[in-house]
Amino acid sequence: METRSEPDWQWYRSFLAVLDQGSLSAAARALGLTQPTLGRHIDALEAALQLKLFTRSFDGFAPTDAAQALRPYAVGLADTAAALLRTASGQREGVRGTVRITASEVVGVEVLPPILAALRRDHPELVIELVLSNQMDDLLRREADIAVRMVPPTQGALIARRIGAIELGMHARADYLARCGTPQRVDELAGHSLVGFDKETARLRRMQSTIGSFDRSIFALRADSDLAQLAMIRAGFGLGICQVGLARRDGLVRVLPHPFSFPLDTWVAMHEDLRDSLRCAVSFAALVEGLSAYITTAAAAPAKKPKRR
Repeated sequence: METRSEPDWQWYRSFLAVLDQGSLSAAARALGLTQPTLGRHIDALEAALQLKLFTRSFDGFAPTDAAQALRPYAVGLADTAAALLRTASGQREGVRGTVRITASEVVGVEVLPPILAALRRDHPELVIELVLSNQMDDLLRREADIAVRMVPPTQGALIARRIGAIELGMHARADYLARCGTPQRVDELAGHSLVGFDKETARLRRMQSTIGSFDRSIFALRADSDLAQLAMIRAGFGLGICQVGLARRDGLVRVLPHPFSFPLDTWVAMHEDLRDSLRCAVSFAALVEGLSAYITTAAAAPAKKPKRR
């Protein structure tokens, strides 16, 4: 009976690099390997699996259907290997090693920096990987150690703490309102430059259910990036939805607070297997404390009111 050796993990790593980069030379640079070494890895993996994974040409390496079918499994192996290394680093004495945190764009850029800076000052041997994404990273697959989420976690086997609600409201810069007027009713928004989404989202559907017809056609600027929308509101482009706490910090003016009030439940979650990891426990506690303080401060600060014309 013919026996085949099990593929080496390094071969899958090289396979993923060639898939992502499209050529041996680019993949070799990305991994810090030589091109001949990478070529041997691909040849060995093809021989072990008895599959043709790439079609060679002068333009690079084109993946076959078999290669595309294997991609998600190779990505899963890479995620598991990364989680293994992070977990191993957390078992050493003291708060050191790597903790991978995922959060939405706005929270990661606008809210977490001072929290993470204080965490690093207190634990200088801690390395933080910050993943900014509005997608839900899978904590069960250990794509991240800790997640800051704006919806309640639904997966089992997680430790989750509800922090509170971050309120969203409609805001604009004072000079924009001085120039264009302050809307007093929802129907007056039709005469304004509105910042909003390009594609329909759950948040947009929620707004529609709360205040009636409110679709993308009314937006003067459409962007699916929350950071881009926030930047345009700050620049005085027009009216848009953003976090009330950030708007107050920036001196933005809130308008129509009653129809436009959207609380976002905020949670910090991590896999229960990380309960005994000191680096994760310390980071989890710092996020809970820092986000709680942010929400409390945002709720207590007085909102800047529009001036009557």
